[in-house]
Amino acid sequence: MSFSYQDFRTGETPSEDIVILTHRLAREYTMGTETVRALQGVDLQVKRNEYLAIMGPSGSGKSTLMNLIGCLDTPSAGEYWLSGNKVSELNDDQLAHIRNKEIGFVFQTFNLLPRATALHNVELPLIYAGISSKKRKAMAETALEKVSLADRMEHRPNELSGGQRQRVAIARALVNDPAIILADEPTGNLDSHTSEDIMKVFEGLHNAGQTIILITHEHDIAEHSQRQIHLKDGLIERDHKNEEN
Repeated sequence: MSFSYQDFRTGETPSEDIVILTHRLAREYTMGTETVRALQGVDLQVKRNEYLAIMGPSGSGKSTLMNLIGCLDTPSAGEYWLSGNKVSELNDDQLAHIRNKEIGFVFQTFNLLPRATALHNVELPLIYAGISSKKRKAMAETALEKVSLADRMEHRPNELSGGQRQRVAIARALVNDPAIILADEPTGNLDSHTSEDIMKVFEGLHNAGQTIILITHEHDIAEHSQRQIHLKDGLIERDHKNEEN
């Protein structure tokens, strides 16, 4: 599926290098008698191979935007297009398929199976995708090599450092060759030195062509990106490029 409407800002059809496009994206929640407007109409474009950081204080809407971009939730209003697919109107099964195919997730808490080796943890998305054992083993090995863990493939999480565990999580996010990597506070459980090492991994992936969207509240982490978007009260307050990148 390709974009079927004109860009709302330029009046032109979005180019094929746009991987994410949102148009007046909104999300409301009902809490008792109160309606919470978590997102109030966000217009956003992200190009392939962009490295974007989304920032904002608690209650700004950044977690809600992350959930929508990650196809973990559906909008109350507006449109969301991912890789030319209008995902804002898909049902839960269709969203699950898009998540597994197009999005690689990296979380603060690693989310690794404690009794599984690094290799098996990385293989998991491929098992769900129905890929044969031989092929998924080769794909998982390649992903672990990309994050410099070729010598730790048979280690379990309790045999790895925090930084190594996060590298396993990044390899798992990479293994399906997703359109985007969505990283939610990926250095939140790491010390400053290890955090810098992990950001170098993301930098290397970006240099190799990967699109990366980073959710963070840490300004020094956001500085590693090419572009920062700051949310406030469910709206984009600022959208600017990092001068050094």
